[in-house]
Amino acid sequence: MGNQISGTGSKLTRRSLLGSAGLVGAGMMMQAAAASAQQSLSPDVKIASVKATVHDVPIKVPLLNKSLVQQLVFVEVATDAGISGYGLTGDLQVFGVREFINRQLGPFLKGKSALDTEARWQEMFLTFNPRYQTGAFSSAVSAIDIALWDIKGKHLNMPVWRLLGGAKKTVPAYITFGLLDFDRDQLVEFARQFLAGGQDKFKMVVAIDNGENIAEDAVRVSAVRQAIGPDHDLMIDGNYLFSINRALQLAKRVEPYNITWFEEPIYGNDARLLSQLRQRCPVPIAAGQNEGSRFRHLELLQHASIDILQPNVCYVGGYSEGMKVAALAQAYNILIADGGGWPHHNMHLQAAASNGWRVEFHYLMWQTGNIIYRNPPQPVKGNVTLSEEPGLGLEPNHEALKEYMAS
Repeated sequence: MGNQISGTGSKLTRRSLLGSAGLVGAGMMMQAAAASAQQSLSPDVKIASVKATVHDVPIKVPLLNKSLVQQLVFVEVATDAGISGYGLTGDLQVFGVREFINRQLGPFLKGKSALDTEARWQEMFLTFNPRYQTGAFSSAVSAIDIALWDIKGKHLNMPVWRLLGGAKKTVPAYITFGLLDFDRDQLVEFARQFLAGGQDKFKMVVAIDNGENIAEDAVRVSAVRQAIGPDHDLMIDGNYLFSINRALQLAKRVEPYNITWFEEPIYGNDARLLSQLRQRCPVPIAAGQNEGSRFRHLELLQHASIDILQPNVCYVGGYSEGMKVAALAQAYNILIADGGGWPHHNMHLQAAASNGWRVEFHYLMWQTGNIIYRNPPQPVKGNVTLSEEPGLGLEPNHEALKEYMAS
């Protein structure tokens, strides 16, 4: 049996595997085959159906005379055991993600075990993404993987954060309040409202005029720092909108305001330029929230591009991939923190990993979660405490989901 792989139901040589998929791909295929061949320790739970829908949820923003629409893809995975799991991904290529799930991933998964999350992830990856692309694939797999972990937790009567590792039940939380839609006075007033409510960590978006108005960005940061005082964390987020020279100029201007991190400042999250910026920048660098695989996160680590890594389970590939990123970061002695919102899902990753640092309650996605779920956990005085409810502990508000469903 030296050159054959047994236990997969067919005779495959290592040479044929290596020739078709490459060294890494072959190893992943063997791993997936072995996982599929193992009998589950618990009575099996089979996937009966997978359904994805797009929703446009209007969020009323205080101080603005309008609502901002948050778009998402919601996924329900039903099983033959009567357990359903629910997953979600954000507003990237939503209709492509929906159709990919409903037309390809759903039929492919039907009849397979919902409990063997690693096997399902590898099968989806090797079948639909053999050349390691991200985009719609990563968003779709993220939502499904989240739903499968929800099912596993419900089946085993344990919360997902504990199943994944259970490092801590209470996680630091920060509020992303500072939208570009606000003028200076509104920005300061909204920050003060959260401060009065007991919150102690804040993030605001910078890059006025697509990153070309550094003076105005610096004034806005200064105003917020003055409003919240010197003892509370303040983060700034560039959303990929700066050139390296503009990012460095802003970092130097805001250095006196004790900024906790400068998030994703550079065009395209360019790992090489981020590394150069980090060497010259007086503010810690954070990035990774929209990266669709562990491989891009590894690139950020290998280039010494970041001080804080930001895997988001709604984009990186779910909890299965998110925990791999957390382990990579830990090997580099780097903390992970949620960026990109969707706190009700990402809090489970941050609580599971020992290097999980904090959860982002981005106002728009936070309030979206409050609408589409019934009584989800909330941040209290700078922390969020996860529940002991099995799975994700999130009960969908089906009436709201129906009301805001997009065609």
